[in-house]
Amino acid sequence: MRLNIVFTIAVLLFVHNSFAQIDLSSALLWTDDNKKISLRKPADVLKEEVKKRTGITIAPVTKVQPGQTVIYLVSSEGEPKLPKQIRELAARLAAPGEEGYKLITSKEQSLVIISGKNARAVLYGVGKFLREAHMKQEVLTISDNISVTSTPAYPIRGHQLGYRAKTNSYDAFTVKQFDQYIRDLALFGANSIEIMPPRTDDDDSSKHMVTTPFKMMVEQSRICKEYGLDVWMWYPNMGSDYVQRDSLRNEMKERLEVFAALPKLDHVFVPGGDPGDLEPDVMFKWLGTVATALRQYHPNAKIWVSPQAFRPGQSWFDSFFTHANAGYPWFGGVVFGPWVKIPLEDLRKKLNPAVPIRRYPDITHSLSAQYPVPDWDVAYAMTLGRECINPRPNDQKMIHNRFDKLASGSISYSEGTNDDVNKFIWSDLDWDPSTPALKTLYDYARLFINEEMAPELALGIEALETNLRGPLLTNKTVEQTLLLWKDLERKATPDMINNFRFQMCLLRAYYDAYVQRRLIRETAIEMQARQILEDATAETSHLAVLKAMQVLDEVAYEPVAISLREKCFVLADSLYSSIGAQLTIEKHGAMPGRGNFLDNIDIPLSDAAWLQDQLNGIEGIADDNERLQKIKDILLRTYPGPGGFYDHFGSVQSKYRVVTDKTYQEDPGSLQSPRISFGVGIIGEEWVHEVRSQGFSGQTTPAAWMSQINTLYDTPLKIKYDNLDSTAAYKMRITYTGRFRSKLKLVANDQFVIHDFMQTGERPVYEFDIPKEATSSGKLVFTWTCGEGQRGSQVCEIWLIKK
Repeated sequence: MRLNIVFTIAVLLFVHNSFAQIDLSSALLWTDDNKKISLRKPADVLKEEVKKRTGITIAPVTKVQPGQTVIYLVSSEGEPKLPKQIRELAARLAAPGEEGYKLITSKEQSLVIISGKNARAVLYGVGKFLREAHMKQEVLTISDNISVTSTPAYPIRGHQLGYRAKTNSYDAFTVKQFDQYIRDLALFGANSIEIMPPRTDDDDSSKHMVTTPFKMMVEQSRICKEYGLDVWMWYPNMGSDYVQRDSLRNEMKERLEVFAALPKLDHVFVPGGDPGDLEPDVMFKWLGTVATALRQYHPNAKIWVSPQAFRPGQSWFDSFFTHANAGYPWFGGVVFGPWVKIPLEDLRKKLNPAVPIRRYPDITHSLSAQYPVPDWDVAYAMTLGRECINPRPNDQKMIHNRFDKLASGSISYSEGTNDDVNKFIWSDLDWDPSTPALKTLYDYARLFINEEMAPELALGIEALETNLRGPLLTNKTVEQTLLLWKDLERKATPDMINNFRFQMCLLRAYYDAYVQRRLIRETAIEMQARQILEDATAETSHLAVLKAMQVLDEVAYEPVAISLREKCFVLADSLYSSIGAQLTIEKHGAMPGRGNFLDNIDIPLSDAAWLQDQLNGIEGIADDNERLQKIKDILLRTYPGPGGFYDHFGSVQSKYRVVTDKTYQEDPGSLQSPRISFGVGIIGEEWVHEVRSQGFSGQTTPAAWMSQINTLYDTPLKIKYDNLDSTAAYKMRITYTGRFRSKLKLVANDQFVIHDFMQTGERPVYEFDIPKEATSSGKLVFTWTCGEGQRGSQVCEIWLIKK
């Protein structure tokens, strides 16, 4: 795999460097003077981005003289105005489609042509030019004989940039930063930005905000209008009542103020739930009224809706699709995003062919998410958490291309800059699904970080994704990745050191290595403590408990890899300064359970906390034999007895027992197949954002309880056993943990009810007898289902114990 990656990088370098170069350091800029189509913005972008990287000022010219090197920006309508020889050169390429461009270079004629149907298309051509050009101080060149015509595969290509308190950085953005960030996205083909109204499921403001959400919303719309991009608005129904007249009047008053203030608004996306759960009849009636108000200010704007709800029943969906297929003139289409329980293939079948689908992929979260990191190590789940810096280029390409033909494109769900790399992967793929992820990383590194180090940077970013694969304890990539990024850091220019994109990746490399070293050490300490307890006799049991507790205390009192830890906090401060990234609650003002993954850096990673808690409970036992028995109970917690079975289904080691007919690549959202999930669960709390060895009533729990196998909604969860003793009787001990509190039913071999629908989440461990008839064949298949409207089935541990 590594050789293939290196080969790909070598090919990229060959393509960039093998052709003769056109020196553009003295180039002039000729812009088509067309009253219908203004190319002022693409021209400004080209000049500003070149000057930023080279110090070169590209001067405009209206009349080209012989011998001058010229960059021509021209609309398709304006191509006939070009001199004959140049016009013929442009005509050799077929006209691009909607939003497509031509990019032509010729050393012989000392020119570059960037052409498109309109200003937006020319802007994308400028983006391609900047990605292909070689830029450093006082140097601007581009390869000769580039002859490219390119048209996007999908008409919707964008990202959500919500200015609200719960984001991990956007709420600290200035207007200037939003302008640059939106520009960066457009250079990779984005044509849509989704903004938010002032009132959402969030605090009204944050201490990071430089202006009010209302004012920033208007500024974001203005910026998009200047770049010629589409403006979408995520607008949830936050009111308590959408039937009573007074409530409707207040809701409409707010929307009229929002719609009137926006310079541009093309689409409104209203989620069916999370937040704003409404019955479809009520929701669509209300949206018809909203559409009338919307068209007063934005006559061509459409309203899109998602079948997104936490606990939808079949009647909810029946009603939703009746309305979605009704042909309302204001209806834009359906959005497929997180917490839509219907697979995208089925959604497409249920909608009329004329109804478009827009994807709303969650590219920002790593767990408790639409597309979590597959088979993630629990140490990462605890420390990196839900909203870490998360470049996942290969996963994102696979997820995009698995379903891209079923939709008209995507606008991603994003909560900040943590998913920066993923945004550019999606934009590139919505333009051309065949684009290699490594090519996007290479262009991203060249344009935004450092051209000369782009090959190493691309490999380094990809390595951060590889860090997440497999058990962290034995992952050799983590240390190699750190060495790669340390080398880049050593060679970095001052601009690179202050570049937030470089800082984010560097932080992850240090963080991953620190967590791994802690895990190795804490695992060894736990094993040492367990060995002391295993060697105890009745007479030495009290001393063994004291010694084991003393050993376990080393986790807290003798830290490891201090320099790596310190570097993480230095980089976190730098990111707060450069981009407003909020990686801690206390110092950087992060929202709990969001981007504050640096707060998790010292969370205990082994079973030491539970072991200490158990030892504290038996230290005061006076009877030696009783104390020794308690020690054995602790050490043998998972032992199923002679001829028994024990499995922890939050571990990949037990996944072979889980029945599934779909791979991760076939079903990355786990709507039809099981996934490993994280979280113990707290009584009375529906949603737990952070993974801790604490649960139910707040007690310390075994580390195993923090992960489990689960299916979503009404997808059955199946676990099989074979090689059972067909003559024996078994009882089952089962641990139900996880963030869902579903009502579950368990059946063996499709006929023996082990327990009927029962509320989980109240206590962890249950025991049930297994009918002897169920094991008479030596094989057993357990099937869990949950009631209609429930979130899904979750199973943590199973013991099959011979009676």
